[in-house]
Amino acid sequence: MTVSRRLLVELFLGLFLLLPSLASAQNFPTKPIKLIVPFPAGGPNDIIARVIGQRMSELSGQPVVIDNRGGQGGVLGTDAVSKAAPDGYTIAISSAGALAISPSMEKVAYDTLTDLTPVTLVATVPEMLVVATNVPVKDISELIALAKAQPGKLNFASSGPGSLPHLAGELFKLTAKIDIVHVPYRGAAPAVNDLLGQQVQMTFLDLPVLLPQVKAGALRPIAVGSAERAPTAPKVPTTAEAGLPQLRIENWYGMVAPKGTPKEIIAALHGLATRVMADPAVKEKLAAQGATLIGDEPEHFRGFIADETKKWAKVIKDAGIETAK
Repeated sequence: MTVSRRLLVELFLGLFLLLPSLASAQNFPTKPIKLIVPFPAGGPNDIIARVIGQRMSELSGQPVVIDNRGGQGGVLGTDAVSKAAPDGYTIAISSAGALAISPSMEKVAYDTLTDLTPVTLVATVPEMLVVATNVPVKDISELIALAKAQPGKLNFASSGPGSLPHLAGELFKLTAKIDIVHVPYRGAAPAVNDLLGQQVQMTFLDLPVLLPQVKAGALRPIAVGSAERAPTAPKVPTTAEAGLPQLRIENWYGMVAPKGTPKEIIAALHGLATRVMADPAVKEKLAAQGATLIGDEPEHFRGFIADETKKWAKVIKDAGIETAK
């Protein structure tokens, strides 16, 4: 057989082998999709996933079944996706903590960029810095001045060690050169309760978690960590406006699939997800939760995860945070 004929045979064989996956992608999905949410029902991750999942179901004609698998700050549910069949029928919408922070803080059973396949960055949600009403400050410069006048006396609450609110507080300490003490809680709700009870002085948390108490006047907003002011809290300045542009802190939620999921299936999932995120009704629902929809390409999302991992790994190192790795 001549070289040219052999090349033609190999080309046709390759195309023949590719046809089943192309046909599968064109028909995808043909059965229910399991969408794992690595947190309990009712939180920001769950709310975003349910809105996205419902519209995915309507557009695809197949059920999208929400599977809440909370535990270890999102790690357990994210790990479940990494071990699922790579066929596109088990995916997750996971958070910054599980995808970019926990792998630097503790031993996890997956590597985000080798054991998972990024599909798209779904949404970002700014972290809001608030203080208890008995703290005598009204802006970030006054808060920094108070902390410097009373080193080691002010506490900041978080939703747990290694959580984004914890690292937000550590980045605040590093950036402003202040000495404030971390008080970890098991979730956002008890942290907010003790802040309302004035047992702690401040916290960074997802804006939707704090907004009801801010609107009620029970907590005082200081700044948001997004590039622009949040539409749901337009009077609250950004950290950049307050003079700390390095204090850019947003939580984010992204769709991932197991390693080895065919590129054609990833493309189909990406196309379906971005159609959902372009829907005005979906945008409106999630904007009410303080979320900004993104919908980037898989490779861009991969680079974003890598950048976020480096950013928070540096904060962990510079702050001297003890890890369990």
